[in-house]
Amino acid sequence: MALHLATLLAAVCAVTHGCPTILSKSQWGGRSPTCRTGMAKPVPYVIIHHTEGSHCTTRSACISQAKSIQNYHMNSNGWCDIGYSFLVGEDGTVYEGRGWTTVGAHAPNYNTNSIGISVMGSFTSKNPNSAAQNAVKSLISCGVSKGYIKSEYILKGHRNVTATDCPGNSFYNLIKTWAKFKA
Repeated sequence: MALHLATLLAAVCAVTHGCPTILSKSQWGGRSPTCRTGMAKPVPYVIIHHTEGSHCTTRSACISQAKSIQNYHMNSNGWCDIGYSFLVGEDGTVYEGRGWTTVGAHAPNYNTNSIGISVMGSFTSKNPNSAAQNAVKSLISCGVSKGYIKSEYILKGHRNVTATDCPGNSFYNLIKTWAKFKA
């Protein structure tokens, strides 16, 4: 019941502020961070990632995937939290990671001045579905409207800032067509 009410409130907030549905870390059952470094805002960069793992198209599957990613980042990588600012599922929902105001661990040399958005799944040979794409675009617009992202931000793929194939060839070729992309 509480999760249903929280989801309803998030939807109302989304309509009011033009933001997608964003589940807070507590709403999706994420662990508390063991450290936190505040980030100056607004940031000039948005970095797009993929998680290179399973796809999820339902809220329950995406919650399970978000928990798995957080556990990997904290237990295997030894990080104090999930690395990304936000995760996006192909259910069209945004899952809070470190959020708008905490330095991430997603892109060396860009962690302190960027929002890292990762779509859950592997997008080497296919693109995220339209629900995920729309959620990412809406999240960026939301960040701009709330003053977390500069209006003249630069959009980059993870591979533009470090040696990686992320966010996958197919997805990378798609984001190159999005507004404000700059390699």
